[in-house]
Amino acid sequence: MSVTQQQVLDALAKVASPRGVALTNANVLSEITANDGKVFFSINVDAAEARAWESARAQAEAAVRAIPGVSVAMIALTAERKPGTAAAPPPPPQPHRHAHGVQPVSAHRPPQSPSSPMSRQAEIPGVAAVIAVASGKGGVGKSTTALNLALGLRDLGLRVGLLDADIYGPSVPRLTGIHEKPKLNDDRKMIPIERFGLSIMSIGFLVEEETAMIWRGPMVMSAITQMLRDVAWGTLDILVVDMPPGTGDAQLTLAQNVPLKGAVIISTPQDLSLIDARRGLAMFKKVNVPVLGIVENMSYFQCPHCGTRSDIFGHGGARHEAERLGVPFLGEIPLHMSIRTTSDSGKPVVASEPDGPHAAIYREIGTKVRDQLQGVNPAT
Repeated sequence: MSVTQQQVLDALAKVASPRGVALTNANVLSEITANDGKVFFSINVDAAEARAWESARAQAEAAVRAIPGVSVAMIALTAERKPGTAAAPPPPPQPHRHAHGVQPVSAHRPPQSPSSPMSRQAEIPGVAAVIAVASGKGGVGKSTTALNLALGLRDLGLRVGLLDADIYGPSVPRLTGIHEKPKLNDDRKMIPIERFGLSIMSIGFLVEEETAMIWRGPMVMSAITQMLRDVAWGTLDILVVDMPPGTGDAQLTLAQNVPLKGAVIISTPQDLSLIDARRGLAMFKKVNVPVLGIVENMSYFQCPHCGTRSDIFGHGGARHEAERLGVPFLGEIPLHMSIRTTSDSGKPVVASEPDGPHAAIYREIGTKVRDQLQGVNPAT
């Protein structure tokens, strides 16, 4: 059943703002996107009134979800502070809950003052460790690495989930060959799609492949928050999050919402990629997220016919950068036809060629990541 923008407006007209007027008459609504049962918009208010508006946002979300045919509703509360006004204090920190499975690096949880954005962190129930796979720039094979790393961790006997948080360019649907939409459980939470022994969720499952994601920062932050909180992840040892490239709203949202146990930085050997990798590494350190290490992707090309090795993008740059910055070097992944073809066909190499040399590389990287999370110092 198709949901129209007018149906959404009719539902919102029954929701009152904190001042008692209908939400549709309060001059706070952004443009509403309603497509294939999925509704996205934001409520834009002054920061000084943000707390008063949270109840209205929740009522608006409930009203939209109640429309027949709506499967997903992402509604962000956007607050901008007027010049000269003081920031409202954030909510108190959530209590730390012990999780079983893989333990964090030295039970990492940085001290949080009440004024720190990190005081909003709360663990995902049932998920022992959340790690980010990130890159300073696009085109370095981050998503392919994130998926095969998750499969490598699975092969170590861990219960693993994969969240594709690359809002603007979700690749996991293509990399996994998943075309179905996630269903909702009785609590209206999305159920991850099971494939290759992984629990998988992607924004790409909710929108068509060619849909342009023209979202401002608040919508990106709201979408990532819902992908973390409104998904029935179950019991996982590790949730691997494939991040968008760069150092923007998505990375900060993740760091502020969940106590990340670490980040894996993906780079290629050449200087241009390493410059951006440094920025990504510096960003995670600034928000007190441990860097589990650097992976050099497309490290070299070995001709499948003659065996000649060519360092197309140079070689060893990521290893030298890791040594210079004092973080672990996790491994080299070659530029190889089988990794590309299996990714394009939706059959990742660790799953389709489990006894091959490339699957062994990803499992070795996964072993080092696991050891880091357990507090064991892997050899660099």
